[in-house]
Amino acid sequence: MDIYHEDHGNDTGRPLVLVHGALSGIGTSFGTILPMLAKTRRVIAVELQAHGRTPDVDRPLTVEHFATDVVELLDRLGVERADVFGWSMGAAVALRLGTDHPDRVGRLVLASVSFDDDGLHPGLLDGIQDLQPEHLHGSEFHEEYLRTAPDPAGWANLVTKMKVLDASLPQWTPEQIRALAAPTMIVLADSDIVQPEHAVRMFRLLGGAVPGDLTGLPACRLAILPGTTHTSIPQRADWLAPMIEDFLTP
Repeated sequence: MDIYHEDHGNDTGRPLVLVHGALSGIGTSFGTILPMLAKTRRVIAVELQAHGRTPDVDRPLTVEHFATDVVELLDRLGVERADVFGWSMGAAVALRLGTDHPDRVGRLVLASVSFDDDGLHPGLLDGIQDLQPEHLHGSEFHEEYLRTAPDPAGWANLVTKMKVLDASLPQWTPEQIRALAAPTMIVLADSDIVQPEHAVRMFRLLGGAVPGDLTGLPACRLAILPGTTHTSIPQRADWLAPMIEDFLTP
């Protein structure tokens, strides 16, 4: 499968891979923040199977497949290790990279991630199977798809496949989160699809929520964006870019 990607910036340090959200592409997920991040580092933005400019293939959409595809892309580009910034579904892909391919990951920035179903607001996905492709016509995601997809008529199939993924979201155990080797920054909107208590729980599992003046700062970080919803996180580039830059710079 040909995975569409864009390569920005020319820094010789460890590159940063951007992984978009479900039904989204590079533009709707990272259009504003990408040029900010590319000022100081090499940024590789991908579009996953059936999303954006990457065609669909005859296999289901799973976070595990997506993570393997990113590793294959890194192999093709000759990148041994990369930092990864993922939003929404892309954050789950980034987390899967961290747990299943730890030797390929430097640092992780996970925006709106839940490591198990309990992290989502109760009832959030109720009725998701009733979602029809036409319900999203006119949305920024659909408009981007029509502009970029190799087969604009594939939107209905993408939505159908995503509903299958949503019915069986990836799960991690607390032990897997605790064992995550990559320094990790968790980003959450204060009105997100993920409950703030879950983000704090994950932060604690990673070694955070300590009295830093006494113990020193942990390797992990937690950022909760005020007055922000799940889908408006990409609009907070002015806030996120300096925080991410500071986190990724040793």
